[in-house]
Amino acid sequence: MSAPVRDATLPGDPPGGRRAVVIWSIGVAVYFVAVIFRTSLGVAGLDAADRFHVGASALSTFSILQLLVYAGMQIPVGLLVDRLGTKKVLSIGALLFTAGQLGFAFSPSYGTALASRALLGCGDAMTFISVLRLGTRWFPARRGPMVAQLAGLVGMAGNLVSTLVLARLLHGIGWTPAFAGSALAGAVVLALTLLFLKDHPEGLEPEPSPHRGAAYVRGQIAAAWREPGTRLGLWVHFTTQFPAMVFLLLWGLPFLVEAQGLSRATAGELLTLVVLSNMVIGLVYGQIVARHHAARLPLALGTVGATALLWAATLAYPGRHAPMWLLLVLCVVLGACGPASMLGFDFARPANPPERQGTASGITNMGGFIASMTTLFAIGVLLDATGDDYTVAFGSVFVLQALGVSQILRLRGRAARREREQLISSRIETVHVPA
Repeated sequence: MSAPVRDATLPGDPPGGRRAVVIWSIGVAVYFVAVIFRTSLGVAGLDAADRFHVGASALSTFSILQLLVYAGMQIPVGLLVDRLGTKKVLSIGALLFTAGQLGFAFSPSYGTALASRALLGCGDAMTFISVLRLGTRWFPARRGPMVAQLAGLVGMAGNLVSTLVLARLLHGIGWTPAFAGSALAGAVVLALTLLFLKDHPEGLEPEPSPHRGAAYVRGQIAAAWREPGTRLGLWVHFTTQFPAMVFLLLWGLPFLVEAQGLSRATAGELLTLVVLSNMVIGLVYGQIVARHHAARLPLALGTVGATALLWAATLAYPGRHAPMWLLLVLCVVLGACGPASMLGFDFARPANPPERQGTASGITNMGGFIASMTTLFAIGVLLDATGDDYTVAFGSVFVLQALGVSQILRLRGRAARREREQLISSRIETVHVPA
């Protein structure tokens, strides 16, 4: 005897519920603190240049090294999450990024500060992929887009804390107390993870996957990469995330203060606007994609087009400084970059089976950080080469956007066909379940 499936929930799908929200919130809290630490340099860039006596290129090296470590760790972290589970990887990540933030607080020299940011980047790299995996283990698949967008929203709230709270602490109590004090948050989330986090609900343990050596690792990576949806997810993430990441992580404050003539306070308010816009648009994008799956690509490409248009209008403005209304619109549009980058995971997720989700998410998550790292470096070099000409330096944004859009357009047809094939196959397999 068999009975037709009448619910959107598939066999073995997690039930969600209040306990899922509590467990997932602990993982998201770790990510929240990681983002505070990651973006703390964005409000301390000018202070770091004075403290360590460095120029634009050397200053950008802080963020470049941090993102280089982050991007380089994504595939290993994805494999670790698939192998060890969320709790162990998040615990290691919290330990590392807390040590990195504490080291940055007490760094006496540029070299030790670089090492601390690298350690922070290593720990930070372990958080987001783990949170995505936690969401797939505790919530039904149909909730995936919204859960991912909410995770991104909480991350932007961490950015908001950096912009509002850490910036005030930095200029109120000084460098070492501000950074050392913030490191206490890392210790708190580490304790919560060790005490309360669980990888999955009872009775929904994943199939054990014994380690099979280097050949197994290569196979996992190759299988994920062969899926057009994984590659499309990477390029969507690559093209959408980096304009806002570069702006918030390092160059936004110097651009607004030095190129646009704003005070630090006003520049800080505009950075805050980017974060607030991100949080609102993230909720909107999550709702749209949850109800209309086909909206993923139009939303992503629309965000890229709007971002390019506003940057071009700001940089090409004929006056000495762009008007405030234009800077406000630019910051609102930049707020869409983070939610749009989350759409990359909505291409990779359905393309890969559960046992490969961490690896596929790691590949996807590399995209935006590679683009951010490249742009951070290009802007720093161009600023030094042109005598702080921000118009030329920020022109590098358009080069990477053009590259990313070309790859998205190349892969979209194959990814759509493959996703339709997999959807038909899964419906055939699950049309009947045991009564």
